[in-house]
Amino acid sequence: MPEDENLETLMTRYQRGDTTAATVLVERISPQLHRFFIVQMSSRGDADDLLQETWLRIHKVRHTYRTGEPPLPWFYAIARNVRVDHYRRLVRASSNERELEAMATLAPRDGDGADTLEALLAPLSESEREVIAMLKIEGMSLEEVARATSSTVGSVKQKAHRAYKKLRERMSATAFRKGKSGGLS
Repeated sequence: MPEDENLETLMTRYQRGDTTAATVLVERISPQLHRFFIVQMSSRGDADDLLQETWLRIHKVRHTYRTGEPPLPWFYAIARNVRVDHYRRLVRASSNERELEAMATLAPRDGDGADTLEALLAPLSESEREVIAMLKIEGMSLEEVARATSSTVGSVKQKAHRAYKKLRERMSATAFRKGKSGGLS
């Protein structure tokens, strides 16, 4: 199978029951989806579980993919729904304050730079983190992010703008506290 076979072709073949195409899709898309989950989850284990759940759901609803449409936003929309469903389950399960405190003290991730990224993105809302992850970490276009989040391009731009503003403010405040703001113009 050619390495450069496009995702649309692979997805169409997967819909028709081609297991080789399914394997290639999993190999190509999983690293991106895993990064998407790692940026937003408190543990690598949760991210692993959500990735597996996403592929199960993709397999179950593969018939809903429309041939000719870019598949990446379709994959991300499913991943986003899996993450939202996971979050809702967590909220329902945490009915008292002690359980909420326990969730906040989950073990940190491995030292792969994810802690730094998580700390940088911490002041952003969940939807802003999601948009920044898709745009800047995954390299998706505005249109792809809009499709994946079931929103408009304008809404994606607005969320990204607000996120950038918060990140600039946080970085400026951090630089000022560390004494790096003096002397530079």
